[in-house]
Amino acid sequence: MLDPVSWKSSDGGTYRRYVPELAVSGGKLRLIEQTLLPEKLEYIELDDTESIFDAIKRLAVRGAPAIGCAAALGLAAVVRKTEFNSSGELPAFAQKTAARLAESRPTAVNLFWALNRCMAELKASNAASTGELKNTLLKSALDILEEDIQMCRSIGMYGKSLLHDGMGLLTHCNAGALATGDYGTALSPMYVAHEAGMKIKVYADETRPLLQGSRLTAWELHQAGIDVTAICDNMAAQVMKEGRIDLVIVGADRIAANGDAANKIGTYGVAVLAKYHNIPFYVAAPYSTFDLSLDCGAKIPIEQRQPAEIANGFGRRTAPENINFYNPAFDVTPNELITGIITEKGIITPPFEPGIRELQNR
Repeated sequence: MLDPVSWKSSDGGTYRRYVPELAVSGGKLRLIEQTLLPEKLEYIELDDTESIFDAIKRLAVRGAPAIGCAAALGLAAVVRKTEFNSSGELPAFAQKTAARLAESRPTAVNLFWALNRCMAELKASNAASTGELKNTLLKSALDILEEDIQMCRSIGMYGKSLLHDGMGLLTHCNAGALATGDYGTALSPMYVAHEAGMKIKVYADETRPLLQGSRLTAWELHQAGIDVTAICDNMAAQVMKEGRIDLVIVGADRIAANGDAANKIGTYGVAVLAKYHNIPFYVAAPYSTFDLSLDCGAKIPIEQRQPAEIANGFGRRTAPENINFYNPAFDVTPNELITGIITEKGIITPPFEPGIRELQNR
């Protein structure tokens, strides 16, 4: 999903940074195999439904915006390689494919938003031939990707206004270029600030049990030349107590109408700690992450994952056999713990409901 490129910072330095190439390449969806990071940078190319479903399910691609982009482009790739006897067969096949991909992850609303948008544009198309219908679907998917790239950069510009030189930042899980179309959501202000020459120090929670913070966030920030320190999840309180953290920024997989935000498990705890230590806690997300059909976070479905992620989290058995495990992939941070929500159209502050409605209506 990412290709390395060289880029120039505002002070003339050259850094190695990763920007997304989440696109249909040669008729196939091309992704980084994120489960292999940071030891190995390897790409996979997919064009069948079950392989794409599996890639999303087992977190080869993850992060709410990236899941949405991957599902949309994956849908286009599957339909593009399929032969149809008539144009009338294509929409039904596409709908069946979209329904299957939608079953891969239950919490990230961007997945359903992207697939629904593609299907709506396909059904509204006046295209007559199968070739034209396939191109309509591909255009929809590429539009979603391009829109996500622009939204991420805008989130970065608005979020940068919260940062200053010498600031210490904490983030949880991965909400950077690996999780989106480009720049990320929570990491985007950090990238934009760094490009402007601002000196910041980022602390990345390791994010148990799958270590997305240490494996992915620390990896991509280091590739960009940003000062990053990985810490265990249970060190966050001490690091805050020591005065090392001035601001917390996290991403989100779904935000309810009242501003309650679902993000990777452990985020809620970070928000509680930030509140106690009087540290501002911000959530960064584009409009596609908001779910106005849910009035509060208690109604957000929480994905339950396999016990092996805990029992064999480090490549060997780390817990006794025949005990119970509880492995929710996400938790919900109540809106009263959130200082603001950084979006592509500005920063929403409490009370969140009017601001969220306005965002969706712009």
